[in-house]
Amino acid sequence: MPRFLLMVDHDGGDFEEPMDEWAPDDVTAHFDYYAALTKELVASGEMVQFTGLADPRRARIVRSDGAGAPVVTDGPFPESKEVLAGFNVVDVDSEERALEIAAMISAVPGPGRVPTRQPVEVRQVMDHTAFDL
Repeated sequence: MPRFLLMVDHDGGDFEEPMDEWAPDDVTAHFDYYAALTKELVASGEMVQFTGLADPRRARIVRSDGAGAPVVTDGPFPESKEVLAGFNVVDVDSEERALEIAAMISAVPGPGRVPTRQPVEVRQVMDHTAFDL
């Protein structure tokens, strides 16, 4: 079965305000939704990995020529809404199923428990089927 990487960045979808400005109950509903979806996908055997990432302000850029000491900096980075917030790796029967799961992720609730419509990038993990275009 093909695997797909489902990537979520800091783009808030239909909402501009950052999560730290949401009502506490909305934040709880947001994470409860992810927990329930993760549980469902683990039970179905489709979830390979789910990872949320720490605040992008903690990220570092490493550049190396393989010979000298690496250069470690705290930027430059893309705009914050373009920074990866987390990802799922799913092992599914088809691209269509990966798109269905991405749609469920996109519907995560935001302020007022309204679906965020957050964009989710779907990319197949490379294996022999990735070349069957």
